[in-house]
Amino acid sequence: MLVRNRLVATLGASLLGAAALVALPAPAQAAELLSNPGFESGTLSGWSCSGGTGSVVTSPVHSGTKALAGAASASDNARCAQTVAVQPNTTYTLSGWVRGNYVYLGVDGGTSTWTASAPSYQRLSLSFTTGASQTSATVYTHGWYGQGTYYADDISLDGPGGGGGGTDTQAPSAPTGLQVASKTASAVTLTWAAATDNVGVTGYDVYQGATKVSTVTGTSATVGGLAASTSYTFTVKARDAAGNVSPASNTATVTTEAGGGGGGTGFKQAAPYLYLGWGNPPAPATVMNATGIKTFTMAFILSSGGCNPAWDGQRPLTGGVDQSTIAAVRAAGGDIVPSIGGWSGNKLGPNCSTPEALAGAYQKVIDAYGLKSIDVDIENTDEFENAAVQDRILGALKIVKANNPGLRTILTFGTSTTGPTYYGNRLIEQSKALNANIDVFTIMPFDFGGGADMYGNTVNAANGLKNKLKSVYGWDDATAYAHVGISGMNGLSDQQEVTTQQIWTQIRDWANANHIARLAFWSVNRDRGCAGGGVTETCSGIAQSDWEFTRITAGFTG
Repeated sequence: MLVRNRLVATLGASLLGAAALVALPAPAQAAELLSNPGFESGTLSGWSCSGGTGSVVTSPVHSGTKALAGAASASDNARCAQTVAVQPNTTYTLSGWVRGNYVYLGVDGGTSTWTASAPSYQRLSLSFTTGASQTSATVYTHGWYGQGTYYADDISLDGPGGGGGGTDTQAPSAPTGLQVASKTASAVTLTWAAATDNVGVTGYDVYQGATKVSTVTGTSATVGGLAASTSYTFTVKARDAAGNVSPASNTATVTTEAGGGGGGTGFKQAAPYLYLGWGNPPAPATVMNATGIKTFTMAFILSSGGCNPAWDGQRPLTGGVDQSTIAAVRAAGGDIVPSIGGWSGNKLGPNCSTPEALAGAYQKVIDAYGLKSIDVDIENTDEFENAAVQDRILGALKIVKANNPGLRTILTFGTSTTGPTYYGNRLIEQSKALNANIDVFTIMPFDFGGGADMYGNTVNAANGLKNKLKSVYGWDDATAYAHVGISGMNGLSDQQEVTTQQIWTQIRDWANANHIARLAFWSVNRDRGCAGGGVTETCSGIAQSDWEFTRITAGFTG
C-alpha cells in the first residue's frame, strides 16, 4: 500500500506540474477525431490493445450497447490505444467514461489523468497541446497491474483533424522482411520490419493462408495450434487508425517440427487428486515418501460469491490449511495443480460475466501460488453443457496463458466409452476456433452407467479423444496423444464399476506406451482399503494397501 500511495502522489504531482507549465491556446474548430469511440461497432476497430487484453462487452456500458473491457493482469496493464492525425501547435481535449480500479486516460508523450476507484462510470478529461511539427497523436486508456478488468466507453478526442480536417485515406506501406524466428511441432514465431504510414501504424494482422489468425501491435507474433510436420504460409498486413490496410508482406513458408515420440507440448504430469474438503485427507509428505508421487491435483476452487475464487467457495486462497498443504508439498520436493470447478458447488464460470473477468479470477489463483499449470474441471449443466460458459472458460484460459509465459492449461471433462460426447466435441472444436492453445484435454473415463471392462472402456474413450483432436487440429497420432489426459476413479465408482490395482496398472502402462500427457485419479483420500465398504470418501471400496493407486500412478512418465 505504501508503494501504491507513493506512486499516486508522484503521478498527481506530475499532472499538477504539467497543468502549471503549459499555457493552452483556444482550440480551433472542434470535431470528433476517434474512430469507433463508443465501441458500438462491436469490435475493437481503430483500437489496438496490448497482449490481446481488450474486448468489446455489452455490460456494463455508459451509453449505447457496447463498451471496452480491458483485462489488466499482474504482467499487463491492458493498454488500448488509437493513433490519429492532428495539427501542430493545437489544443485538443480528450475525455472518456471509465469504471474500475486505477483506470487511466492519456496521450503518449503528454499528460494523463486517472481514477483510483470508480465502482460506476466516472468521466475523465484532459487537454493537451501538440508540438510545433507534430502531425499525429496516440491516445490511450489502461488499467493497472493486478487490479483486474476495467471498462471504458464514449472516449472522445475533440479538435481539428490533421491536414485541416481532411480524411486519412492513405494506407500504410507493406511490412517487409517477414521471417520465421522459431518453430515447434505446434507453433511458429514470426518477425518482420515495421511498416510506415503518413499518420501512424496502429497494428498488424497476421494471416495463415487467407485466414487472419492474430492481431498484434508489435513486429512479432506467435501462432499456435498447428499440426506437426505440416507446411504453412504466413503474411502480415499493417493497419492505421483510419482503418486503412496495407498490401501483404512477403510470404513466409515454414514446416513445423515432427511430433514424434510424444511430440506436442512436452508436458507430462502424474497428479492424483487430493481434496481437503472431506475424506480424512492424508499428510501429503506421508504419501509422497511412501509412493514417489511428486504432484497433486488439489480440488476445488469455486466462487465465494460473484467472480471471487476460494477453496470450496469458503476458504481463502492464502492463510489457511490449503496454503500450508501446498507449502508442505513443495517442501517435500513436489508441486500442485489446482482443480477449478468440478461437478457441484457455485462455480466461477457462470459467475464471471466475461472471459476477461474469469481470467482475472484465474490470475488470482495463479498469483497466490506462482503456479506452473491450472486445471479447469468443466462438468454439469452449468458449465460443460452451457455453450456460453464453455466459450468463456476457453477465452479466459487463452488470456491467462498469454499473460503467464510457460503456464500449462488443462481441461478435464466427462466422456462416453467411445470418446467425447456432443459437448466434449464442441469444447474441442471451440478450443481450436478461439485459438485457446489448451495443453491437455483430460477425460474422466468412469461413471459410464454400466460396463465392467474398465480397461477397454478407458482405452477406447482415450482413443476417441485422440481421434477427435486429430480431426480438429490436423495432428498426427503422436501429437494428438501428447495432448490427451486420463483421470480415473480408483476402486469402486459411483456407478459400481470397479477399477482394480491390476486394471489401473494396465491403464498406466497403456498411457506410457502411447506417451499421453497426464494421468490422475479421484482420489488420494480414497486410496485406502475397505473391501465391501461401498463408495465412500475415505477408502476405495475394495481390498488394497494404503496409497497403492498413487504408487502405480507415480510410475507414469509419458
